[in-house]
Amino acid sequence: MNVEARFWEIDLLRGVAVLMMIGYHIRYDLDYFGAYTVDLQSGFWFFFARAIATIFLLLVGISLTLSFSRATIIEKTEERLYPKYLKRGLKIFSWGLVITVTTRIILREGFVVFGILHLIGISIILAYPEIKVRYRNLVLGMVFIALGMVIKKVTVEFPWFLWLGLTPARFYSVDYFPLAPWFGVVLIGIFLGNSLYPQYTRSFELYDLSKFAVIRFLCLSGRHSLLIYLVHQPVLITVLYLLDFVTIGWR
Repeated sequence: MNVEARFWEIDLLRGVAVLMMIGYHIRYDLDYFGAYTVDLQSGFWFFFARAIATIFLLLVGISLTLSFSRATIIEKTEERLYPKYLKRGLKIFSWGLVITVTTRIILREGFVVFGILHLIGISIILAYPEIKVRYRNLVLGMVFIALGMVIKKVTVEFPWFLWLGLTPARFYSVDYFPLAPWFGVVLIGIFLGNSLYPQYTRSFELYDLSKFAVIRFLCLSGRHSLLIYLVHQPVLITVLYLLDFVTIGWR
């Protein structure tokens, strides 16, 4: 067992999700700046965005099991592992707070209150006690998803439970992923990770495609998904502004 090796298919799937995310945000930015109108609240693009989030969050759960299995093999104990996951969760949640402040300044309305980075950070911390469990995570995941479907129809007069999924009337955020239902997707990812990769080994046969250039590129993107997530929107917006400036100059 080589605990230093990565599972290329996990990096590949994350890289595909990164590519999908960039494609979606190009569409979103074009619509936001009025260059190309597209309905993002229903139909194909609505479900496309949900599919991207689902892939990312399933992979968060799977990656947690892989990281935990690898760490227990190397450390030969679980006693010192929780601070590691607490630190990782707080780091990602902190990046979420940076996005909250940034979008509050830039967007004003619709700024990110509890977006996907907030969710991932909290999920890493909350999921730790369940990280070795298999079928219970499947059940809990389905419960969170069902709970999210129920409370989505409920409105409250205060914003204090936005993190859970209870929203005031007319609440709007450009990036909103409450614990119910989305933490359930992470838990299902943990179930899949423990089922497909027990003790840091594949439970299935897979032909190695990682030597192909396109696959390598996507795997590289997947390994740096957080960095790409943080920088891709400023880059896209800058490019759109430059294109608009050049286009105006040509007129």
